[in-house]
Amino acid sequence: MRTFTREKHKPGASRTRRAIAAAITAAAAAATISTTLASPASAATTLAATGARQASGAGQSGAAFRPGSGQLVVTWNSELIKILGIPGEQPATVHPTRSFALLQAAEYDAVNSITRHDRPYLFSVRAPRDARPDAAADQAAHDVLAALYPSMRGELGGLLHAELAKIPGGHGRNDGTQVGAAVARHLLGLRGHDGSAATPPPFVSGNLPGDYRPTPPDFLAPVFTGWGKVTPFVLENGRQFRPAAPPPVTSAAYAAALNEVKSKGRDNSRTRTKDQTAEAVFWASAPVWNTWNQVAQGQVLRDGRQGASLERTTALFASLDFALADAAITMYNAKYHYAVWRPVTAIRLANTIHNPAIRRDKHWNPLAVTAPDPSYPGAHSTISEAAATVLSAFDGSRVHLAITLNGVTRTFGSFQAAANEAGLSRIFAGQHTRLDHQAGQRLGGQVAAFVLGQFFNGHSTGRA
Repeated sequence: MRTFTREKHKPGASRTRRAIAAAITAAAAAATISTTLASPASAATTLAATGARQASGAGQSGAAFRPGSGQLVVTWNSELIKILGIPGEQPATVHPTRSFALLQAAEYDAVNSITRHDRPYLFSVRAPRDARPDAAADQAAHDVLAALYPSMRGELGGLLHAELAKIPGGHGRNDGTQVGAAVARHLLGLRGHDGSAATPPPFVSGNLPGDYRPTPPDFLAPVFTGWGKVTPFVLENGRQFRPAAPPPVTSAAYAAALNEVKSKGRDNSRTRTKDQTAEAVFWASAPVWNTWNQVAQGQVLRDGRQGASLERTTALFASLDFALADAAITMYNAKYHYAVWRPVTAIRLANTIHNPAIRRDKHWNPLAVTAPDPSYPGAHSTISEAAATVLSAFDGSRVHLAITLNGVTRTFGSFQAAANEAGLSRIFAGQHTRLDHQAGQRLGGQVAAFVLGQFFNGHSTGRA
């Protein structure tokens, strides 16, 4: 029988941890400086119970680290993005960032159960000394995705067969697959009661100025109304970094923010530049969490034909997707706590606000169709800032970044520059005000800094 252990921090940080430690400190400091309106984080995070028991011999060192290639991590990450693009595969009430986080958590803990190169996220399984970490990662990835998307088991089985065929046969490969299967099984069991399967509560619209209500043209019911109560992967709860309330709709600050999107976000705007229109179309052309995972794939593969090491790649993707998953939870928690109406509603009902700086335009339409959820904070801003914070910690603040979506490429000098553009693009698309953007950036930066600090600096190794 496989046994599970919770690992204590070992003396001496790994190369990855040492290389990232300074960046984590800087990211945390930057988030603190720019987020004075946010709720304070708890002083420490309590390690979630895993139901694990100490394995005999768990204190001894594992097999000598064999880095291998991070290409397999990119392969499985790409497969998930492919699955998410198939209509009907992703449950409508389950946010896709959860799937990314589960996939990367399984690969990370499977690899580190064998190499003991880093502390685990949640747990280790006892592994034979000859077990192959690449086989473990492949099997863990397959098993998680097959459990999440059972109709894809045939394709996923074929991919697993192809990936394992690249690894020399024998006991090492077989032992590795057993480790990966055990990690995936245990992880899925731990996350089986995280609240993601709960029926979302119905949303009751308010009728006061500023209250969210469904938006034209289809007036769809709000989505992910209960996602803010899902158990985070690293944070304590979805309220942990809830931003302060936005300015009232009667304020000058709100009027300035709404008038900006009224002018630049209109479908036939004369004040929006050609490039701002291109930005709005570009960042709306794919789910933003998919885009940032693809950015991470490119960063891994640029390190050489076979990609960065398996250890570095699993750490990078785990950090990224824990941050994105927890950012989504906190974002929806804030969205439905404040339930702020979207710009299209505010502009069409401006006569009810009684703010002399805002004039009604009952025929106003945004450049892009408005998403069916409240406005504050903005999703692109939250997710993109979280991603940029993590990727900057791994690869530095200055990079040459080329992002291609639907055949269009835009280039940036840093992850932060790309995140800034992604968030601001939603103003030009008529989706959000600058208030939404700023709150989202603060929130995303705080979540990512906390995930990096907890994951790499030795407080908690995560939550179940």
